[in-house]
Amino acid sequence: MTAAPLFVPMPPPEEREAIALHPASPRRDMPAPGWFMLGGKMTVRNVDEATLTPVLPDRPHGGAAVVIAAGGGYLIQAMENEAWAQARWLADRGVAAFVLKYRLEPTPAADDAFAAALIERFTKAADPQARRAMAVPGPMVEDAAAAMQLVRSRAVDWAVDPERIGYLGFSAGAMIGLDLVGRAAADTRPAFLATIYPSMARIAVAADPPPLFAAMAADDPLYSTQGYGLVEGWREAGGSTELHVYAGGGHGFGMGKPGTTSTGIMPAFHAWLESGGWLDAKGGEDLT
Repeated sequence: MTAAPLFVPMPPPEEREAIALHPASPRRDMPAPGWFMLGGKMTVRNVDEATLTPVLPDRPHGGAAVVIAAGGGYLIQAMENEAWAQARWLADRGVAAFVLKYRLEPTPAADDAFAAALIERFTKAADPQARRAMAVPGPMVEDAAAAMQLVRSRAVDWAVDPERIGYLGFSAGAMIGLDLVGRAAADTRPAFLATIYPSMARIAVAADPPPLFAAMAADDPLYSTQGYGLVEGWREAGGSTELHVYAGGGHGFGMGKPGTTSTGIMPAFHAWLESGGWLDAKGGEDLT
């Protein structure tokens, strides 16, 4: 029996609402962007033009907004598993969502070479020593900063409170968010930060960081043996933290792995936003 292909090519989806974050300047070393199904879900690689796509609620709750960044080891972005599904879920509950498609590192055009590159990258991510040498690529942090800046600049157009714009990142997208907080100027700093299965290793945290929501699975094959230095360091810097560790889910569970409590990830995040006052209307104002 022939094995099913790991990558199933698909036509590019319509992205009519996508907004370019920078002037077009294609990289000469970047193959053409490629959309494909991975595990039955829409994924992209070889992105060289960053975009931001609004997914807006019919009736906003308190003007809260979340920029969402998927993961994929800086080589791919799991757009459906870790961005579009979450954006729709939040918008259905009154939270404005903005899907960030950031620039990626190039991958080989041939599927076998591409698969080898992915395996090599995630093998390094699972090795603590190799992982410490993997810095977040600067252009990706620039894209996240540009996304935050754009949402703030168009807050009135999108019925968003500029003081309630946060960031939700998964895996590599979470690491981009952590770097963003570490180097962000006032107009690009998120009001709150949610990191889903990031590296939990301790990092340098500047004083008074934004509130942090962190979640992972105890059986994560990449990061489950690190401890929780990230959260400990955040608290020591004076930041508010909430940590969820699900018994099962592995890495890349997105909206949650069926049959595990990780399926409660988005309700838990929403409850955290609510308890922090991010969804409360200011003085009863209607932002629609």
